[in-house]
Amino acid sequence: MRARIYQTPKSAMQSGLARTHKWTLEFEPERQKLRDPLMGWTGSDDMRQELRLTFDCKAAAVAYAEAQNIPYDLEIPPARVKKPKLYADNFRADRKENWTH
Repeated sequence: MRARIYQTPKSAMQSGLARTHKWTLEFEPERQKLRDPLMGWTGSDDMRQELRLTFDCKAAAVAYAEAQNIPYDLEIPPARVKKPKLYADNFRADRKENWTH
């Protein structure tokens, strides 16, 4: 029963950084999913893989895992680099790139 602690990534439909500051603890699946021979559906009897806990900070998630004796893998996200852009730069006379339209 190994857990994974990671920071919630932003959605592909999201341009801002809202709801990306929480940390999530979720369990790795212990067994493979089973395939139903009649209908072809996949399923599992492992209820831990459906459990997802959220924490406000990384320290709280790590403290919970250590208090419950849960082995965990901590995934630190790469630093986000935000390049400031101006709309007026599209129309500058000294542009270095070619126009795309």
